[in-house]
Amino acid sequence: MTDFEAHPHHSTAFLTDMYELTMLDAAFKDGTADRQCSFEVFSRKLVGERRYGVVAGTARVLDAISRFRFTSEQLEVADFLSDRAKDYLCNYSFSGQIDGYREGELYFPYSPIMTVRGTFAECVILETIILSVLNSDSAVASAASRMVTAADGRPIMEMGSRRTNERAAVSAARAAYIAGFDTTSNMEAAKQYGIPPAGTAAHAWMLLHVDENGVPDEKAAFRSQVESLGVDTTLLVDTFDITRGVENALEVAGTDLGAVRIDSGDLGIVSRRVRKQLDDAGAYNTRIIVSSDLDEFAIAGLRGDPVDGFGVGTSVVTGSGTPTAGMVYKLVEVEGHPVAKRSSGKATYGGTKSALRAYRSSGVAIGEVICPFDAEVTPRPRLDYRRMDIPLMRDGAIVEGLNDLAATRAHLAAARTTLPWEGLALSRNEPAIPTRFVGFPEPTE
Repeated sequence: MTDFEAHPHHSTAFLTDMYELTMLDAAFKDGTADRQCSFEVFSRKLVGERRYGVVAGTARVLDAISRFRFTSEQLEVADFLSDRAKDYLCNYSFSGQIDGYREGELYFPYSPIMTVRGTFAECVILETIILSVLNSDSAVASAASRMVTAADGRPIMEMGSRRTNERAAVSAARAAYIAGFDTTSNMEAAKQYGIPPAGTAAHAWMLLHVDENGVPDEKAAFRSQVESLGVDTTLLVDTFDITRGVENALEVAGTDLGAVRIDSGDLGIVSRRVRKQLDDAGAYNTRIIVSSDLDEFAIAGLRGDPVDGFGVGTSVVTGSGTPTAGMVYKLVEVEGHPVAKRSSGKATYGGTKSALRAYRSSGVAIGEVICPFDAEVTPRPRLDYRRMDIPLMRDGAIVEGLNDLAATRAHLAAARTTLPWEGLALSRNEPAIPTRFVGFPEPTE
């Protein structure tokens, strides 16, 4: 019995769509299954007319591909397949090559984010697992990156677990951390990925504490929390009345209180009033943390207010309203011959591709050049070029050194500094840098 038979939850093979398996079956029947192919992941446009996207989920994709093995139970469910297809899948293990943008890299329309090379049979069945991970994680990271920019150096906690499904909550916390979030409320994400956990108490804790007459006793709740977590804790002060809540918090914890959290109201106005109240009491070092349906626009709107940190939930785990990055997985080459879709509005460039990003001497990116995979591109004078795609898998084995979360965070932080200033704007507009194809015939619809 294999490890995947003994632990079928290790297998990712059924995180797929049926049509991938029916195409595989038909390819064996018509003799095309062993044709050497290249599939490419790209996005035709940036969702929400954002200025840039962030690649996230690459390490999770590679891990999922390494565990893409079929169990006998799964093959029994796939009873529509021929015996030949089942025999192939019974021994399936991806043995091809994958190149792509490193995790934490910026991408733009038509950037060849990931290229998968191998036989048609082994590549076609990976479409759903690749796209489901990259689309979700990249959407979260792209939204979170904008929030980090809006926060302008102030810390952000990811706290969206209750606004998505239980597995997506973990991957979203990871993607947000890559983008620059500082902590997560999700303990599984903290355990799996080493993300610093954060959290204190919710409104239920305040409502739990009542006196013998059933009257809310906010000070009792605060006192218990301080005794349990220490004076550096964060007290939630808006359950009943914010002004009174701050008074109660200071009476219990004193002026060394770590922070107060505000989760309702006009956060700008309220934070200014609370800051004055804290300062008047001598609690100059007590921080103000705000939450309550924040997104990048709300965070940017608080930039001039005395807010020391943010808690973000729904908007980050849903990609700030765009829960997919709009990436597709398309066949672009068969036996060395470029192939391309020509349907209206979805025309693509055929052929396996590479990409170079052009930078001024100041380090500011000015454009992306997409070229045939093995082509030599003549650089323009006075510009620096960097190849964007790197080896990710060789002969089915994951290239070492690709799953360093700290390095990925640092890479993205550095990549953001290469954007022209308008590329960091939150308003809708054209991509921060243009994409140019070199060495390809123009696609026709």
